[in-house]
Amino acid sequence: MNALGEPVRPAWQRIPADIMSLRDYERHALHHVERASWAHIACGADQELSVAHNRAAFDALRLVPEPLPDLSNAHTRVDLLGRSLRSPILLAPVAYQRLMHPDGELATVRAAMAMQTAMIVSTLATQTIEDIAQAAESARRELGRGAPLYFQLYSQPERGTSLNLVRRAEAAGYEAIVWTVDANIKRSRFPLPPGVEAINLRGSAQQPTQTSDLTSEHILFGTPLANQAPGWDELAWLRNETRLPLVVKGILSAGAAKRAVELGADAIVVSNHGGRVLDGVVSPIDVLPAIRAAVPQHVPLIVDSGVRLGTDVVKAIALGATAVMVGRPQLHALATAGMLGVAHMLHLLRSELELAMAQTGCATLDQISAQLLVRG
Repeated sequence: MNALGEPVRPAWQRIPADIMSLRDYERHALHHVERASWAHIACGADQELSVAHNRAAFDALRLVPEPLPDLSNAHTRVDLLGRSLRSPILLAPVAYQRLMHPDGELATVRAAMAMQTAMIVSTLATQTIEDIAQAAESARRELGRGAPLYFQLYSQPERGTSLNLVRRAEAAGYEAIVWTVDANIKRSRFPLPPGVEAINLRGSAQQPTQTSDLTSEHILFGTPLANQAPGWDELAWLRNETRLPLVVKGILSAGAAKRAVELGADAIVVSNHGGRVLDGVVSPIDVLPAIRAAVPQHVPLIVDSGVRLGTDVVKAIALGATAVMVGRPQLHALATAGMLGVAHMLHLLRSELELAMAQTGCATLDQISAQLLVRG
């Protein structure tokens, strides 16, 4: 049964005619996803204050239109990690995509290549690193276009396992490693249904978990979960082990961003993990200006957590972002209409971005500045 108490509907083979925005995909996806899976992807930490604030922080910013722009040479291209991308919109790493659709990440990556959108593949993908890369390459050959793949790494209990994942990504042609640092210690009570697994970790040592009751001596501190959490030394180790660009995801303070760059990070993802890890935490858009001021201008800043509109992309870039990532919306679109849905979702977001740029008098991304913003 789905979250509405109805039988789960299969994904559409076409795009529903009433979908006009990313929010429409969320509304449709409710009908296509099992109740427990929906609760897993939709939930935030504790009271979900961080989830709500991620949106409120974007909504509190107002745009100042500029009439009569010269759009004769307008475009949304951006240089990122050594490649020119069609737009500053990326697909964030999202786990367990077969919860949404039988094709899972294979459908998403085909959509990403069709829309020339960089995709970050999760450690917790339900398709192998190699199969996703092969699907991307097949789509590139068929379409004559595409975009890079990046691999998102969760640190594993043994560094050898982490390094094996990195080596597999390198061999498969991934173009960057995105190391996530904000979610190794978090609550999770979701049991995966049969047929869905983190296939790239099959046979690896299990991540430590922790449960406690009134008789336990330890709750979190002093347990393997806390003792094995990655530290700054692991960033230095990763930097030494790969020549690929290294992106650190999950930074919310200027000090941490500065230190990550000093230890070899090539880019930073300013993120609170979509509000899923810690409640009451700052929104990335709140701290973005301070982080931009703390690191060299050539270091790209990517923002996620709450991006739903083309105007959100403009606001993030105006405050110092190089690009943005979308997470949950790709799942909503995947559940609703599979590969077509994800491609259409990306088209909608880019269409909104171009309209917002035109209305604010910006023909290119480098013309977007904080002067376009007023806090409401």
